[in-house]
Amino acid sequence: MQATVEKGAKDKKVKFATQADAVVLEALRAMANNEGRHIQALVDEALREYLERKQGTRKHVMQAFQNSMGKYNSLYKKLAQ
Repeated sequence: MQATVEKGAKDKKVKFATQADAVVLEALRAMANNEGRHIQALVDEALREYLERKQGTRKHVMQAFQNSMGKYNSLYKKLAQ
């Protein structure tokens, strides 16, 4: 059974514990600091993107690609030559 994850869903936050590689965690902390965000926001974003990729729910990306191919296919062929 697959559960879909909608971006911006206002579900309550639930704490959970896990472990991370020290180098990965340090890079995550640095990125959060550089972006002025909390680590939990980056982890939430990463988990959502992972689930979307694994569940194939990034339909909007494929739709944009197909629209682009329909509109610019002849240009893409010329560029490929």
